[in-house]
Amino acid sequence: MLNIDIPGADSLQLHHLVLDYNGTLACDGQLLPELIAPLQQLADSLMIHVITADTHGSAAKQLAALPCRLEIIAQNDQIAAKQQFVHQLGTEHCVAIGNGYNDQQMLKDAALGIALIQREGGAVASLLNADIVCNHCCDALELLLKPARLIATLRR
Repeated sequence: MLNIDIPGADSLQLHHLVLDYNGTLACDGQLLPELIAPLQQLADSLMIHVITADTHGSAAKQLAALPCRLEIIAQNDQIAAKQQFVHQLGTEHCVAIGNGYNDQQMLKDAALGIALIQREGGAVASLLNADIVCNHCCDALELLLKPARLIATLRR
């Protein structure tokens, strides 16, 4: 569990990290290698979940060595599937990271939503529904590894 006290806001008691795959952890279906070490570190304090429609069909193979649970969703109604997933885990205990249009409700409903704008871009709807925007998944993961950065960004 990761506890973060944000001045002027509710404390975050995070148990789950929910990540989109393509555009977040991967580019063109290939896992970004620089994310392996921070994900392994975060697995000590958070249960890591990757939820994806697996556009390129490569997620299982690419994530095999990582301490995470992979959830493959249908190609249709992905917004609702991702939203329902964080609700099943308990939104108040989830941090969600994503970049796509289909991530918007997941980012909005999670206790902490982080939108990304990387090489595959970022959907405006997701940016508007997130608490934080980062330009690389490494930066987002480092916010969780170094919570003082989150405090500085989110204090009210």
